Amino acid sequence: MNLILFGPPFAGKGTQAKNLYADFKIPQISTGDILRKAVREGTEMGKLAGPLMAAGAYVPDEIVIGIVEERLKEPDCANGFVLDGFPRTPPQAEALERMLARLGKRLDAVVSLEVPTEKLIERGSGRRSCPTCGAVYHVYQNPPKRAGFCDKDGAGLTQREDDKAEVIEKRLKKYETETASLKQFYAQRGLLKSIDGVGSPEGIYEDIKKALGKA
Repeated sequence: MNLILFGPPFAGKGTQAKNLYADFKIPQISTGDILRKAVREGTEMGKLAGPLMAAGAYVPDEIVIGIVEERLKEPDCANGFVLDGFPRTPPQAEALERMLARLGKRLDAVVSLEVPTEKLIERGSGRRSCPTCGAVYHVYQNPPKRAGFCDKDGAGLTQREDDKAEVIEKRLKKYETETASLKQFYAQRGLLKSIDGVGSPEGIYEDIKKALGKA
């Protein structure tokens, strides 16, 4: 089963990718992770991407596609894969189609987790951490016993800069700008499965399996 998993930050993609792996043994493939791995291992594409990444430069689509292709040839992708973070643009989606055709593979579905912006901001901005022991809390879902202080050592909890509501809102706008045309691209191909991403992780996963015909 070959899938693409769409979802904005804090939509729960990681949790659902783990569920899909547990049931179907299809690995989650994050382009950021495989780029870094290719660079570490010194693969042909990794040697091309390494200097660009080190300089903070844009990695061209053809290199990203090449690295994804290297990854999909590995034995653990024999049962399929879950692409996460790629493609991001229609040209990348078209390049992915050509690459999969070369490998004799095709996409089975594109799963999009749909969560309202205000819910995503609530999920993200509620995270707090202890600067002393590293314990992580959430003001709504997993609050400390005493508001603002760590249960373990009493230190004052802090919020990461990128967890602040205004930063999250910018990230979400960027995601929507990037993926809106992609959703249309895959909807036209009859591959898009939109899933309500609000609710229990278990319930959302059941909805995903139903949409894939695997319930």
